[in-house]
Amino acid sequence: MSPLKTFLDLVKATDNYPLVDIPRLPYAPDRSASLYQLFLPNDPRPHGFILPSVVDRMPWTSDFSISHSIPRTVQLRDASDGADTAAACNAAFKKVIDAAGEAQVFANLQRVWPEDYKVLGARCSGGSRVQLLRAAAGLFGISCRGAHMTVYTYTAAGELKIWVPRRSREMMTWPGKLDTTVAGGVRAEESPFECIVHEADEEASLPGALVRKHTKPVGVITYVAESAAGSGGELGLCVPDVLYCYDLEVGQDVIPKPQDNEVEGFYLMSVDQVKESLLREEFKTNCASVMIDFFIRHGVITDDNEPDYLDIVTRLHRPLPVPTTPF
Repeated sequence: MSPLKTFLDLVKATDNYPLVDIPRLPYAPDRSASLYQLFLPNDPRPHGFILPSVVDRMPWTSDFSISHSIPRTVQLRDASDGADTAAACNAAFKKVIDAAGEAQVFANLQRVWPEDYKVLGARCSGGSRVQLLRAAAGLFGISCRGAHMTVYTYTAAGELKIWVPRRSREMMTWPGKLDTTVAGGVRAEESPFECIVHEADEEASLPGALVRKHTKPVGVITYVAESAAGSGGELGLCVPDVLYCYDLEVGQDVIPKPQDNEVEGFYLMSVDQVKESLLREEFKTNCASVMIDFFIRHGVITDDNEPDYLDIVTRLHRPLPVPTTPF
């Protein structure tokens, strides 16, 4: 068994990118300690931060202009001829990602995730969204979006219990770890809530009508992760992340059941059981932060019983180094 951690340790493990001024790193004299800013056409704001090792190995096409001088940049050129800039960006991303996949230069691209992530806050003409393959999002350092729903119930005696799944031991990422009841990456074309609806069906066999009627949006967690062992891809990537959080209270007659190969089983756990599992690092890293946020919102973790309360709350909402709005 792992030695016991603290709740603050667990939140720091999620928000584990060094607490530095990330937008200043492309200006660092030491290239090995630097990052490259990713720029979209006609937008002066960096939308991602890329490792030098990724820049060196990526089979860049003529759609991209790379500057190795300070500040280090990767500029996506405007090939839209004044028309649909987003479509031109998407085609350029697909072309370079396909080339990288064929060359097998990145472990990330071995994942079987056919959907796209949108580039949060992208400012492009044409009215459509800028998006790229989910498996490549971390390589480009763009902000990823996830949606997490905690399903809970109360016993006849009024005890709070939480439905906790264990991930399949065959999963490429975080095999065998405990997880949020329902969670998934938000596809480019969907809202976080629609993500929850279809993931609740696929992962937990929860009826769409139940989820749509009773699920409550309860906030957002933001953090910046440095990809590490267990992520199933390149190490050391700078990955800003947004987790949209939802709660669903159900009766004791509602029992989640696995419907795909991602979940080994569901367990109805008491607050004390969940706490013990958290502190022994049995949860997937970012799911630990989701559960801690749930405990804060439900009065389980308070300023009266947790000495790191303010640090935990602050660290669950780290400002992101990339735009979150096109304006």
